[in-house]
Amino acid sequence: MFFEPKKGHDLPHNPIAACVSPRPIGWISTLSKSGIGNLAPFSYFNLVHNHPPTVMFACNGLKADGTAKDSWTNAEETGEFVYNVAAWKLREHINLTSTSFDAEVDELAEYGLTPRPSKIVKPVGVAESPIQFECKTTQIIHLESNSKENPSTIVFGQVVGVHIDDECLVDGRVDYDKVMHISRLGYLDYAVIGERFFMPSTYVKREQK
Repeated sequence: MFFEPKKGHDLPHNPIAACVSPRPIGWISTLSKSGIGNLAPFSYFNLVHNHPPTVMFACNGLKADGTAKDSWTNAEETGEFVYNVAAWKLREHINLTSTSFDAEVDELAEYGLTPRPSKIVKPVGVAESPIQFECKTTQIIHLESNSKENPSTIVFGQVVGVHIDDECLVDGRVDYDKVMHISRLGYLDYAVIGERFFMPSTYVKREQK
């Protein structure tokens, strides 16, 4: 089939997200200007640069009350956030924290999660998550939207601190089977890392003249 997104499609559900999957989930913790914590998952998330390491998450849509989502508001106003790895053992908590709460609600406290103090930034991480990145906000981009109810704001952050549980490191490498990342597919489907394979790099660095 072929369709132009602006003209719609004849399928029962929009297939675009299912065509770009799996996507890592960024479980983002922030702190408001008044010191209230926030925690929410974002399936439009990724590592986008290595030098320096930089991540991004996209806040699509608005809260149930029609206001901007707390994660990007906090990351923009305070300049900091923490990325917590979404792991299989935490899948139910991750799903629960996607609820649209009032800005005065701290999701970590609401669901009995343990705050892990950060070393460089003020927002705390989720201690139950096996990996956290402490991040400094570097750029905010507000994408054009053809729907007032569905604005999109992309938050970029430089990784300034990394926490990895020692039990997830084997022979100096992150062990995927111990972390058990979960990812978002299309619709309401999720996945964990399954069969893996190795391929040598074909990149050859040219000699400098």
